[in-house]
Amino acid sequence: MQFSIASYSFHRELESGRQDMFKYITDCKELGCTQLDPWNSHLAPLVAEDEQIRASSNPNQATFSAAGLEYVARVKEAAVAAGLPFGCIAADGSHVWEPTKEARDANRACAYRWLDVAHRLGADSMRTDTGGKPELPDDMFAIITEGLQDIVDKGKALGVRVSIENHWGASNIPRNVVRVLDAVNGLTLLFDSRNWAKGMREEGWEIGVPRARDVHIDLFRTAEDTPNLEADIERLIKMLVKSGYNGCWGIEVIPPDGDEYGAIRKTMAFIEKTVASA
Repeated sequence: MQFSIASYSFHRELESGRQDMFKYITDCKELGCTQLDPWNSHLAPLVAEDEQIRASSNPNQATFSAAGLEYVARVKEAAVAAGLPFGCIAADGSHVWEPTKEARDANRACAYRWLDVAHRLGADSMRTDTGGKPELPDDMFAIITEGLQDIVDKGKALGVRVSIENHWGASNIPRNVVRVLDAVNGLTLLFDSRNWAKGMREEGWEIGVPRARDVHIDLFRTAEDTPNLEADIERLIKMLVKSGYNGCWGIEVIPPDGDEYGAIRKTMAFIEKTVASA
């Protein structure tokens, strides 16, 4: 089976300083992953540059520095040494909607830079976000879809597929996800088991499963989850298999007890057992 760990699963390890991008790579290798799915905060020197570029007078003209790109090359070398290709780069800060054109332009430039990073790393895809609001009025929808189509087209030129995730803003509302995917040619869905608006999880699963190009599975309970979460996630995995999903099983866990490594191992074993019995 193909497995990956969305590196947000290690956000506590990252914040504590116990893990960086290079340890993420070796951890993924030791845990039995077949690809790397880093959240861009793990590529910390580039995020720091991103903020400097965003604050500059001409953010849409700026690129990452030579030192930043040398860091990208070292990351690629470490991944090659581990024998792990890059799957999806999750590019926070590249979302399309902001209330002002200046902010939208800065985010668009950010998206272009992360597409370049994804290309240099040989990644299959980059995840961006819609931004926006759950109501998604027509004027906001037009700006979001125009922006996403531009990012998708830039990605195609670089050999990088572009996805949105059911995540936040307008994109955790199932009808909005369908509307945006239908409007943007070539845009794909990174389906997350958790991130649907309150009360919309079942609708999200119904519309999202057939469209899932990549997945994030979280087996751990929050205060908003039903008491039978494991049974529900088993049902979801079987829905995905029945729909024909045969891609990488991405794990993005947020365990309440903070044991990120234990949660990843438990989720990996759960997915493997459930797929085998589907």
